[in-house]
Amino acid sequence: MLAVIDRSGPVRQACDDSDPIWDAMKPLIPFLLAAAIAAPAAAQPSAIQPGYWETTNRVTSPFPTRKVERRCIKPSDVAKFMEGPSNHIYTCTYPTRQIADGKIRLAGSCKTREGKPVPISGQGVFTSDSFHLDARVETQVGGVTIPVRASTDAKRLADACPAEAAG
Repeated sequence: MLAVIDRSGPVRQACDDSDPIWDAMKPLIPFLLAAAIAAPAAAQPSAIQPGYWETTNRVTSPFPTRKVERRCIKPSDVAKFMEGPSNHIYTCTYPTRQIADGKIRLAGSCKTREGKPVPISGQGVFTSDSFHLDARVETQVGGVTIPVRASTDAKRLADACPAEAAG
């Protein structure tokens, strides 16, 4: 929206050319207009960009671990990466999956082939070149509920994947 300042009426006396406030504001007008025009362009992306990524997965409790890997995320892999953890060991479903405006929120359950589903939830933020997700899992071991806390941090290293990672 563009505002037009009408300086022809009674406001002119309050904001005429000799007014120090008006004099201080005049140089800012081009910057304010540029910011208003650029605001839609600065909107958050709806997903990460494909490319070569470094991912750091951490379990912070009950037993801290850390794993760093570099991998190629192809355009066809972006949605799978964004939709939450799932791999060859466990399968996860997320009835709650909100991914928009640079934010992500997941809630669902994961299970191994032989195990019962355990609740999992996560929330985080992302840009086209970065991703952060904090996750919580409540698992049962011998009838005792064990809260597990984990996180994933990822950063895009390059647009293109090295030949050895592109396979």
